[in-house]
Amino acid sequence: MARRIDVTGAGGVRLAAWEFAEPPKDGHGAVGEGEEADKPFVPAQAERAEQGRAERAGPVEPAQSAQSAQSASSLRSAQAAGRQRLSAVPEHSGRAEGAERAARPGHSAVSEHPGARESSGPSEHPAPPEHLAPSERPGSPGPADDRTASPRATGVLLLHGLMGRASHWAGTARWLSGRYRAVALDQRGHGQSDKPPSSALTREAYVDDAEAAVEQLGLGPVLVIGHGMGALTGWQLAARRPDLVRGLVICDMRASALGAASQREWEEWFKAWPVPFATLADVRKWFGEDDPWVDRPNPARGEFYAEVMHECPDGWRPVFEPADMLASRETWVYDAHWEELTQVRCPALVVRGLDGELGRAEAQEMVRVLPRGQYAEVVDAGHLVHCDQPEAWRTAITPFLESVLSP
Repeated sequence: MARRIDVTGAGGVRLAAWEFAEPPKDGHGAVGEGEEADKPFVPAQAERAEQGRAERAGPVEPAQSAQSAQSASSLRSAQAAGRQRLSAVPEHSGRAEGAERAARPGHSAVSEHPGARESSGPSEHPAPPEHLAPSERPGSPGPADDRTASPRATGVLLLHGLMGRASHWAGTARWLSGRYRAVALDQRGHGQSDKPPSSALTREAYVDDAEAAVEQLGLGPVLVIGHGMGALTGWQLAARRPDLVRGLVICDMRASALGAASQREWEEWFKAWPVPFATLADVRKWFGEDDPWVDRPNPARGEFYAEVMHECPDGWRPVFEPADMLASRETWVYDAHWEELTQVRCPALVVRGLDGELGRAEAQEMVRVLPRGQYAEVVDAGHLVHCDQPEAWRTAITPFLESVLSP
């Protein structure tokens, strides 16, 4: 279950924040008028269009079902698993700058940096990718002061990466909500938040927005979990406002400058998108199989991009402007961010997918630079770690969460 609470970001930009609550344990109960818990995911704008097309032309392929809700007991089970020992995973090399690498399907495991607790792999049947679109009810509360949910003792803010949206965190947020107050933010230019001019998609604005969300929602001192660009926002916020951030999870984000070649590669990649897509199934197939950046079929990646599409008169297009994504990326791709890492005083966990964009050597250097850094990696995961291997992702972060968030 999730409900929307609007936040006012830098320059008056309206940001959509989604507060998750633990679903009823029997799978039933009120979510809100007209809402359902654990309904199969269809992107917010796509749902109505898919239903209308079904009435006119018959059934369409449904989106992959959302991951089942996790209760507090599942978190305790993960904590127990997280303390078991793993054998070391083999060294992985050959990281490409700026391109997402597909995950290898199959069993996964986690290895942590020496000195941190070691974790066991997940079960043999990993949960489906954690995709669930939060429902937006007419008349849902906007200002933070209008919220009615009982705040938990500890707040967790989840920040998606470039091109992402809050719903990509649904599985993680619902799992966390059994014990903590979990809020996912649609960052500016993404999801259901405002799409300001590209000149307003600056690093400072993203960090200001995160700061505003923490303060307006009363989350601080907060644990920030960020993926990609969201991780960079998280560590920049922690460096700027150590009073607001008690802990930080950095998921598959590099601290090194990627440079002009990487930006050109992204420009060419956006041009290669065969938009408009005729159906959401075409979206999933292209991003999960046919995209030149995909080494092997990756359904989780296809589902990730299906969530950020909406239906237009000529077909399915992204909810964001690719030019805005390039403008946003341009504000950090040319610069290194090592100095800001040294200013992060709270405990910080660096997590990478074994086939992701962040190489092991750089990740471990980030851990060394962070005053209180720890390290974990997830096998059989690419850049979209929490989507590719959701159970292994939870296993990787559980010991850290327990150490930082326990009373």
